[in-house]
Amino acid sequence: MYSSTPNTQHPTPNNIELLAPAKNLECGIAAIDHGADAVYIGASRFGARQSASNSVEDIGKLCEYAHRYGATVHVTINTIIYNDEFEETLALVRELVKVGVDAFLLQDMGLMSKVREMVPDTVALHASTQCDTRTWEKAQWLSQQGFDRVVLARELSAEEIKDIHRKLPDLELEAFVHGALCVSYSGVCYVSQYSFGRSANRGACAQFCRLAFDLKDADGKTIEHQRHLLSLKDMSQIDNLETLMRSGACAFKIEGRLKDINYVKNVVLAYSKRIDEIIRKNPGEFRRASLGRVRYSFTPDLKKTFNRGYTNYFLKGRQADIFSPDTPKALGEFVGRVKEIRRDSFNVSSTANFTNGDGLCFLSRDPESQSARLEGFRVNRAVGNRLYPFKMPRGLKAGMSLYRNQDQAFDKELSGKTAERKIQIKMWFGANPETSPTLSEGGEDHGMIWARAEVIGAKLISYEQTSDQHPVSNSTSHETISNEHPIKPSFPLEGLGELALTLQLAQKPQHDNIIRQLTKLGNTVYECADVEIVDGADKYFIPSSILAELRRLVIENLDEEVMSMQRMTIHRKSKKNSSEPKLQFSMVNPSQYQQLPYLYNISNDAARKFYEQQGLTKAAPAFEIQYPNGAANGADATSKSFSIMGDKEAVSHLLMQCRHCIRYSLGYCVKRGGIKPTWREPLFLELPDKRRFRLEFDCKNCQMNVCNVT
Repeated sequence: MYSSTPNTQHPTPNNIELLAPAKNLECGIAAIDHGADAVYIGASRFGARQSASNSVEDIGKLCEYAHRYGATVHVTINTIIYNDEFEETLALVRELVKVGVDAFLLQDMGLMSKVREMVPDTVALHASTQCDTRTWEKAQWLSQQGFDRVVLARELSAEEIKDIHRKLPDLELEAFVHGALCVSYSGVCYVSQYSFGRSANRGACAQFCRLAFDLKDADGKTIEHQRHLLSLKDMSQIDNLETLMRSGACAFKIEGRLKDINYVKNVVLAYSKRIDEIIRKNPGEFRRASLGRVRYSFTPDLKKTFNRGYTNYFLKGRQADIFSPDTPKALGEFVGRVKEIRRDSFNVSSTANFTNGDGLCFLSRDPESQSARLEGFRVNRAVGNRLYPFKMPRGLKAGMSLYRNQDQAFDKELSGKTAERKIQIKMWFGANPETSPTLSEGGEDHGMIWARAEVIGAKLISYEQTSDQHPVSNSTSHETISNEHPIKPSFPLEGLGELALTLQLAQKPQHDNIIRQLTKLGNTVYECADVEIVDGADKYFIPSSILAELRRLVIENLDEEVMSMQRMTIHRKSKKNSSEPKLQFSMVNPSQYQQLPYLYNISNDAARKFYEQQGLTKAAPAFEIQYPNGAANGADATSKSFSIMGDKEAVSHLLMQCRHCIRYSLGYCVKRGGIKPTWREPLFLELPDKRRFRLEFDCKNCQMNVCNVT
């Protein structure tokens, strides 16, 4: 259990980063506008999502946009790299550094060993979740190799994250909080390559885990028929963010580099608002990693965004209800039950409002096999709770649960510009005559005028919801920025000619004009909340053109300060001088890495050399090199380097390792109070084409292995 009281061990507030996905430049800008502190995006190649690539030019534009808010851009180069791609990858890294990228997410250790030598210390290296980081030993080892941040395995509990942070308090920890889940530990999944010749470690996963299987025992008895037994629900930790913040994680990652812009808008805003609610409850303990105030025009609702149902996964320990065996597709939000059915329409028992064009769906079951099938349809016309589909679905029956996986009204709300982010500032204005306290004859004297600006509200991104009819004012009190480099530009206005240095008493009050001119911030990222005129400086006449030039200089200087502010990057120079003892390499990975050296994913000479220097004596090429076309598609299956069962003739592969356990989820784990099974093991997953995969239950470690059938 975690205390809700402020942590007195951290006198300086902990930076909290909300990290959002970007399919492209448009999604990245939307993420920043809706409250993200950082964005991760794929480059033209070598990201773990092949279909989410972007040009260096677009990434540069995103960097420029993000940096204006003190936000960061992380680029994913987190696939394994082949020898003939190595120089191209390094060239890409150099280009990305030039356009201002803040961090690289890497999996390949050969690539990492070269990148750490060529990028400046202001660019961070993050160990991708593909590095399979489950323990503090692995996290420490990655840190010692030069990584500034570790993206933790999704399967970790809050207590496990807390333990890693306790042992490694200076290492940045990043945790996933929302989106689709891989059933296998990331980086330890070869089944897509094995079955379809498409490597998950190369960004081409064929989503084997979303397929329907028969579950059979050693005697061929069917236990489950055509169910999606490896398909997990989506993760949602929005109700557990405070627990995660207190666990020691500092960056919270939303999955979704293949998702559309509406997903980004809705999810980012929901999580950003929740983080700020927590910060307001715990002043002085946490603060946002970037700057800004967001005005938005819709109410975020996670139920209305693509989801397979939500789970908190293993954050609070093992739970049965983490998978979605009936369908791998998005059900959406529950909207009621079907009542009366007519020839061309039906009634719904619901309080929901329906719109023409809504996408609805339901699960129908085969009465014999009890397997479920998802059926969907479009609403042609909605009259209250009576719905007229384009075509009446055949499987629809009274009493069925009805779900909406496309909400036309909500999609319309999210279209166009839905948020604006501004950095609030306070300005000061003053005049300093050279002779004081009296002016020279004629009411004028030489001197200078000056202005200063300061960012306010820097501990959190504040929000106000707007509408065309009733804008809502923001009641958040101003808070002066308190990071290591306070943004407080202050300088005299000089070099504008004799007029600028001539102070003349005004014939009428100048207060309103000074404020009006200084607060004309136009299309900048700033908005002025307050102007303080010092020592009666409004008694002098200052031409509007001079005030405008003064404003320009102040804002330019402020831009420079914001762009150069310290972000959530731990410079690697400090790491090189670390005196912490080096871990023995044998402690770094789970024991199966020693049995199965292909788990190291060594796909190039640089990676092989790196691991040999670490003390790895039994190196083997990556699975993808051993079976470039997939073992089920004509590849030679006689290599003994993969043999793990002791049978010299057998070639057995660990294709997936999962914390999800089918036996437990179906209620047959005796250790945890389940029913004693009557089947004879081993169990097999069987596809409709009769390909089978053996299940191994590692009860000691509470894990499940998916293997090939030898």
